[in-house]
Amino acid sequence: MALWYHSRQLPKALSAYREIRLILGDQLNATHSWFADNDEGEVLYVMMEMRQETDYVTHHRQKILAFFASMRAFADALGTLHDVFYMRLDSDENKQSLADNLTWLLDLTGAQQLSYQQPDEYRLDHQLRTMPLPSGISRTCVSSEHFLTERDALSQYFPKLENESTEPQKVLRMEVFYRQMRQQTGYLMDGDKPIGGQWNFDHENRNKLPDKEPIPEPLTFKNDVSHIDATLTKMKVKTIGHADPKELVWPISRRQARELMSHFIRHCLPKFGRYQDALSERGWSLFHARISFSLNTKMLSPKEVIERVLAAYEKDPDSINIAQVEGFIRQILGWREYVRLIYWHFMPEYKELNYFNHERQLPAYFWTGDTKMRCMQRAITQSLDYAYAHHIQRLMVTGNFALLTGISPDQVNAWYLGIYIDAIEWVELPNTHGMSLFADGGLLASKPYASSGNYINKMGDHCAQCHYDVNAKTGSKSCPFNTLYWHFIDQNVESFRNNPRMGLIVNQWQKRKEADRAAILEQANTWLLDLDSL
Repeated sequence: MALWYHSRQLPKALSAYREIRLILGDQLNATHSWFADNDEGEVLYVMMEMRQETDYVTHHRQKILAFFASMRAFADALGTLHDVFYMRLDSDENKQSLADNLTWLLDLTGAQQLSYQQPDEYRLDHQLRTMPLPSGISRTCVSSEHFLTERDALSQYFPKLENESTEPQKVLRMEVFYRQMRQQTGYLMDGDKPIGGQWNFDHENRNKLPDKEPIPEPLTFKNDVSHIDATLTKMKVKTIGHADPKELVWPISRRQARELMSHFIRHCLPKFGRYQDALSERGWSLFHARISFSLNTKMLSPKEVIERVLAAYEKDPDSINIAQVEGFIRQILGWREYVRLIYWHFMPEYKELNYFNHERQLPAYFWTGDTKMRCMQRAITQSLDYAYAHHIQRLMVTGNFALLTGISPDQVNAWYLGIYIDAIEWVELPNTHGMSLFADGGLLASKPYASSGNYINKMGDHCAQCHYDVNAKTGSKSCPFNTLYWHFIDQNVESFRNNPRMGLIVNQWQKRKEADRAAILEQANTWLLDLDSL
């Protein structure tokens, strides 16, 4: 077994390999069947750090540090069992392109076969499928052995999609998929009935965090990644956000990922569902698991995560009730698998959809957090500090604001894809493009997730310390979300009139006095003329 970090001093034996097996940065699955093979001297496992991956959007610095540190830790572990070639970002031989590096390595080794695991991003899948290979070299793609569904299986769960005349918007709903997954896997099932007598406990999981409710101290790590940080500086990699390279807080190994999972089960799961939608200035982690980076890099598997949560529930149902468990498992078994199927079924056209034809520029404070809107300031600043925000911060604060103000979906997607440590396009794009922005016209969500300041005030404590008054409808101190919400409704009356979940809102708007509507629209237009001043 051997591990080479640089190609400069490769041993002559490197030319003896018959097969190269590529491992991408989000394929750190130690249980993959590849690694059970006794292939020493015949198979060379290859991992690469590349500008192709650091530069396709501007990433949070913690995100790049965590990916590269996790990749290196994985390569170190794999190198004790197999032959591994790891190309660092600053290697002299690094051509900074996946196709160019693979072509160079295939030529160098004389390998006759290139094998790779199924990529999760469309751009990488297309690149590996279409890149020209030297004559006589075969190409093999295998499963990543991570997900609970095959990526092309959407029509299996929604057979009506096979009918070309069927409108997907009227067929695709996550709850339908989720129930099928429960039945298929047996998770949270008692025979053919859901445990607890109902499929969904969402109505019990929408509570504001009480002022006196204790919050668990988040488990963070102190990974010293200064050497990687120095390389990023040397290579002039452009990043956003803040990072302490001597104390990276995110897990970079399977051991740390499992430790974070255990911390969640012990300290957060008993109240996770109840407060999963809460917005609070008392902490950045609250009761959330923060394992999405570990899941999306495949250091943890969804099956493992679900079964550990179920085991904890079965062991102590008095402390961890069914609502908390179902709320968590729905995110993994339902939502995570569902958005992946949506992504692969509708890509690459999905990325180009812009249902509302929104084209405004992303305000400058998305990169600084320098805004007078308290909820936005807290969500963005936290994202810059930790490369993390929970789903309501992403959906109902920054995403809601981008929707109401008509920001270009391309710009919003690039921001989300770059700033969050767990953002890989297969999961980021449907969540942002479909759920937050409704840019897909309802393929993913049955209605736009838009709200006034009332929702943010109901779920959190930001409004009490805000420059703006959440109770004011117009005026220079009124909450921008209030008038921007009704402006959004007014601009899209015809689109929403026949939407069962939006019709009531449209009627409420149209029944208002004309003078009230005019004042609201005038105030909204004042905000829209100078978003950077908010």
